[in-house]
Amino acid sequence: MRQTERTRATTAALLDAARELFAAHGYETTSLAAVAARAEVTKGAVYHHFDGKRQLFEAVFVTEVDRMAVPLVAAYRGAEDPWQGFAAACRAFLTECLDPGVQRIVLRDAPAALGWEQVRRLEAPLLEMMETAIAAACDAGRIPPRPPALLARFLFGALCETAMVIARADDPGAAHRAAVAEVDRILDGFRD
Repeated sequence: MRQTERTRATTAALLDAARELFAAHGYETTSLAAVAARAEVTKGAVYHHFDGKRQLFEAVFVTEVDRMAVPLVAAYRGAEDPWQGFAAACRAFLTECLDPGVQRIVLRDAPAALGWEQVRRLEAPLLEMMETAIAAACDAGRIPPRPPALLARFLFGALCETAMVIARADDPGAAHRAAVAEVDRILDGFRD
């Protein structure tokens, strides 16, 4: 195996191991030694690829955001028009947030481990997708013209807070169903 292939394989193994441990035990209690053991590499190999636990966690977080984007895009593209697609992607986001690993990594630990500003910077691809979808819905006449960036930030904040409520609920499934119904009612109110 060539060096770059070996490097990619080691990085992937570290990210997989770290995701599993961060999801199960959280950022604070997961050690780099545990990640190295799970990935079957030395602790030195971890430091060869990442400066420390925070950088490793950030890489896992980015991987989670990228992974979450896939079903959101699929939901958007599966709808008949841009606003229906936007609503479908919002529902898909809340569904992704039912995953206990997403809840632990993205919703619970990331703000403390990375800081709010860094989390928002790393979540920018999700926000940009929302802006694009809102602009398309405005252009198609599905909702009245408005500044897409402002509405995207408003709705993104609401969705993130709703996802936190779902993650902390005694019955996440029931909280999810109620949240999806409310999101649908709110988004229906934007249409002409």
